[in-house]
Amino acid sequence: MSPDRQPLPLCISAAHECSYLPDRESRSLFVDPDAPMNMARYSRLIERGFRRSGGLVYRPQCDNCKQCLSVRIPVNRFAMRRRFRRLLRRNSDLHMEARDGGFVQAHYELYCRYMAARHADGSMANPTPEDYAGFLMTDWSDTRFLELRRHDRLMAAAVTDVVEDGLSAVYTFFDPDEARRSLGTHAVLSQLELCRALRLPYLYLGYWVRDWDKMRYKADFRPLQVFSENQWREFGVHEAIRVPELHGS
Repeated sequence: MSPDRQPLPLCISAAHECSYLPDRESRSLFVDPDAPMNMARYSRLIERGFRRSGGLVYRPQCDNCKQCLSVRIPVNRFAMRRRFRRLLRRNSDLHMEARDGGFVQAHYELYCRYMAARHADGSMANPTPEDYAGFLMTDWSDTRFLELRRHDRLMAAAVTDVVEDGLSAVYTFFDPDEARRSLGTHAVLSQLELCRALRLPYLYLGYWVRDWDKMRYKADFRPLQVFSENQWREFGVHEAIRVPELHGS
């Protein structure tokens, strides 16, 4: 067996307050942080519903709730809806530049502005450079920062990992004064464009939570696949996305 396919030690966290849904507790299954990690191993794990935060690789493992579902878009069958076309026309003055992962002061300053506007009272408020780097970067990842710029002005940055069968959208932050542009959605469309250019079949969007409004936008990208019952299941363009009954709520 290839070393990259050998089993990795897994741990489960203690129960803690859920970050998404009130009055619920959550637990995570995560890879032992001391275990060696690389992109080949991470590619196997993301296919099984895992995701990274910094260098920590995890997936939800809650006792009585299965709403956090890993989702991905099959790139070649993505349906460009009318509102996406309108969005691209509205943002036709933007262009995308891909930069290798690493600390960039302009990215950090935009991230701080975004957090101050969107998460001022949360655990991610007032991030230090160490907080920022620890959340988005790790020494083993193949990461790109996809910049959306208007002329020389940085409008958004989409932190994106390159895995073997696709791209993984790690986190996107943008100028809070430009909310009308829907830059988060524009970043997903840009990542889909890059997937096509690289001939990668999937764009992984992380976790979708049915009852959390801030993640509702992910359900707009169709067809969408969810990792459920240890396999990827597809919800078609006209099918309402729901959590499978086997998962409970």
